[in-house]
Amino acid sequence: MTELFSLTRCEMAQLLLSIEGQHHETPLAMLQKAWNKHHPSDVEKGNTLPAFLSTSVPPILEKLIKGNRGPGFSLQEIASLGQLVEYSNVSITSMQNWVKRDFKEYLSSPKIGKKYSINQASLLFMIDDLKSVLDFDSIRHLFEGVFNQPEREDDDLISPLKLYSTYAELFEQLDGQFEQTLHKGKSVEEEIRSAASRMAGQFTHLSEKQHLIVRNILFIATLSIQTTYLYSLSRRYLNATLFL
Repeated sequence: MTELFSLTRCEMAQLLLSIEGQHHETPLAMLQKAWNKHHPSDVEKGNTLPAFLSTSVPPILEKLIKGNRGPGFSLQEIASLGQLVEYSNVSITSMQNWVKRDFKEYLSSPKIGKKYSINQASLLFMIDDLKSVLDFDSIRHLFEGVFNQPEREDDDLISPLKLYSTYAELFEQLDGQFEQTLHKGKSVEEEIRSAASRMAGQFTHLSEKQHLIVRNILFIATLSIQTTYLYSLSRRYLNATLFL
């Protein structure tokens, strides 16, 4: 039985940072670490080779494993990476629509020749996350608050890659705590807002207003991932029920 190679959002963000040269580990090392984390039993038993041979690896990961990837991504490569992220069901067709129509001010012009930059890939991943709770017009307004002029990257409050990696890390920190929070009688809203504020605090160059903008985006993105997870879980149980 073939298994799909999958990554958490935090692992995907770390992989993108590594590709961009902003991480001390290589993309191959990041992928090895992620795969081992998801297969502890195989690693413990020394069955990593046969287990990995049964894992489906898309062409973009093959390039990263071989270490011969050039600068930038094609849209198909970005979609292939997006499909590796847990709970995500992004498609190349959706991304083509975002590039050509819904978010063309940010994405219509590839930044690296005919290919898209890591920051543009991060934007596409964020759109996929946020669309579970927001319409496209609302997402554009959020982007305007943090990325300023769409055609420029040097005036962003935070780069798209850094924003994506920050809320991915925030979600991973909070994942598994939602149920505990409810049992303690503590407000989920308060818990996430406080954590988002702490994460936004690392960007010391932000004004008070800018800090609130970033904090709120982190808050929204974290809830959007949780919503996507609950939707995915509901679909699984629906399919199981219909199959009975």
